[in-house]
Amino acid sequence: MQPPAKSSSFHYGWVVVLVAFAALLVSAGIRSMPSILIVPFETEFGWERSGISGVISVGIFLYGLVGPFSAALLAKFGIRRVMVFALIVLAASMSLTPLMTQLWQYELLWGVVSGLATGMMANVLGVTVASRWFVKRRGLVVGILTASAATGQLLFLPLLAQLTVHQGWRYAMYTAVGVILALLVIVALFMRNHPYDVGAAPYGADEVAEPEPFRGSIFLTPLLTLRDAVKNKTFWLLAGTFFFCGFSTNGLIGTHLIAACGDHGIEEVTAAGLLAFMGVFDLVGTTLSGWFTDRFDSRKLLFWYYGLRGLSLIFLPFALDATPAMLVVFSVFYGLDWIATVPPTVRLAAQEFGKERAGMVFGWVVVAHQVGASAAAYGAGLVRQFTGTYSTTFVTAGFICLIAALMALRIAKQASALRAQA
Repeated sequence: MQPPAKSSSFHYGWVVVLVAFAALLVSAGIRSMPSILIVPFETEFGWERSGISGVISVGIFLYGLVGPFSAALLAKFGIRRVMVFALIVLAASMSLTPLMTQLWQYELLWGVVSGLATGMMANVLGVTVASRWFVKRRGLVVGILTASAATGQLLFLPLLAQLTVHQGWRYAMYTAVGVILALLVIVALFMRNHPYDVGAAPYGADEVAEPEPFRGSIFLTPLLTLRDAVKNKTFWLLAGTFFFCGFSTNGLIGTHLIAACGDHGIEEVTAAGLLAFMGVFDLVGTTLSGWFTDRFDSRKLLFWYYGLRGLSLIFLPFALDATPAMLVVFSVFYGLDWIATVPPTVRLAAQEFGKERAGMVFGWVVVAHQVGASAAAYGAGLVRQFTGTYSTTFVTAGFICLIAALMALRIAKQASALRAQA
């Protein structure tokens, strides 16, 4: 019989959530930096926008691809070790970036190294923390940790944009390195791998249980999980909607909105402020989405999230040509569900594939998300280079989101049929 959990009014799981929130916040802030570097790199190095966008595209793709394998690494080596390793690699990559002179160096440092390092501290980390440390309030925790990406933009983008404009992009880069090193100390001191490490049960449970050791190959196990998942239609619907999610968020708006604002005479710092403003509302929207996910049908939530996002993107070209107030309206409505899709998608993955496999399955769903984001990051830059405008891409992304909303309803019909058969 397992020993009872220690009696305490405070659960250490909330400390773990706070540390993970800080790590995800910094990781998201770092990943958003290339959006403010497009114009400075064009000016200083003479690189074409399609080439710079290609580097961002590779980084976004690898950021997602590492997710399933990150889930295996977290299971085998523990949350703290993986986070410390990722932060050291990320700090090294960013420290070398100011020394680069060629596009291939930017590709290596940001497309490859930074993409892999930040990918280890992405949504899969949040799902792992929520699954290990919480039985109750799991949806809320996923929402809070997902919202950290919005908060990262909120805190970092305006500051880094100001530093880039007034001090130069190298100064902004070294400032970010200092933040990473401070976070490294916090993670090393306070992060724990499992409730068992502090003699506690998961939040909402009564018994202390020793974690099951990871069995299998770090590289083979995620691939075997994918092999089983692709046989399930729900996986394809989740991956498909998340592909469209990535196309319409960090790949398009996160990468190109600042540059698009520049095309309409809006200064870089002001445009970064718009993204930060979106971050405020996404922090609220994604946290609420986690709360809703604990209480309502996740498939219907996804329908509304994708539908409203699609309408806001169709509206964006008109907002850019209109008054600043219209851009604020766009920022509010788009920001509210920037990544609000994550908590219900995580819940659907857990319901369909089980808690133990949810992290890896969701990791592969995130790969689809990043493939979509990668396509948008490169494609939008290419379209802009040849047409001189982003409007076509924005409207296309809007209609794609409306398709994703209908696919979300299809997930509901699929699940109902499976339950009926059971």
